[in-house]
Amino acid sequence: MNAERQHVPKGNGMTPTEFDRFENIGGLETHYLDYPGPEPAIVLLHGLSANANEFGGLIEAGLSKRHRVIAPDLRGRGKSGKPDLGYSMGQHAADVIGLLDHLGLDRVVMGGHSFGALLTIYLAANFPERVIKAIVIDAAIVFHPDVVDLLKPSLARLARVLPSSDAYMIEMRAAPHVTGFWNDAIEGYFRAELHENADGTVQSLTSANAVEQALRGVQTEPWADLVARVEHPVLLLNASGSYGPPGSPALVPPEHAIMTAESFRNCRYVPVPGNHMTMVFGENATVVTREIEQFLANGAGSTNE
Repeated sequence: MNAERQHVPKGNGMTPTEFDRFENIGGLETHYLDYPGPEPAIVLLHGLSANANEFGGLIEAGLSKRHRVIAPDLRGRGKSGKPDLGYSMGQHAADVIGLLDHLGLDRVVMGGHSFGALLTIYLAANFPERVIKAIVIDAAIVFHPDVVDLLKPSLARLARVLPSSDAYMIEMRAAPHVTGFWNDAIEGYFRAELHENADGTVQSLTSANAVEQALRGVQTEPWADLVARVEHPVLLLNASGSYGPPGSPALVPPEHAIMTAESFRNCRYVPVPGNHMTMVFGENATVVTREIEQFLANGAGSTNE
């Protein structure tokens, strides 16, 4: 890759690393992280309002020691382009396939968290020849009836303008879904989404418009039919911790996750510690990484409850 393409746009609060890449792919300025390692490559797709750095905990836990790991900022999020329209599952899938083509990757292990997990299912169903195995991290084809309300504390950050990056970090650290859980990787994830305005204030790089359209797009897909079409081995990891203040429910209830796992032809269901977000950081990320490595080494057995 040409060195001049490896840049971070002005206003971003993080300096570039050797893993940051920027390319125009299919007309979309695309940012992705590319951690070198043995094949097959693992492509990890982030959550609804997240960014590629949400998988920093898995990288710290050693996932890239055994596999090349590629994590893009999906359109409208992070440092990737933010067109006004084009946030259907089909368009997101086309973006991912375009990235694979750009990188010369015929087949990969496809994985994702939350929205990215649903996109993984969509890709496995519609582009089966490009997927070796699928990793579904905390998603189900039956949505919690209060999912919009449960997501509000996280999505509210997209509209906030705060006086500094430190003030932003203080607010994120106090968010109910991360209270009492903080480390360098989770701070790096939040810093990766920061945009610094001319007056020194900061706000999220992620487009609220993109997130709103993507959420609507998720709700229009025939998920049961898509799952039934997936023939690949699937690993479904489910976090049962409270997503919010003490007493809050899990964002993906175990009964919904188990039902989803049983709907696949070949899926292993594994409960893991943490909540919908903290499951991919700290010691929880070590558990998730271990389960992924075991799955890739041994495949998926029958559904486990």
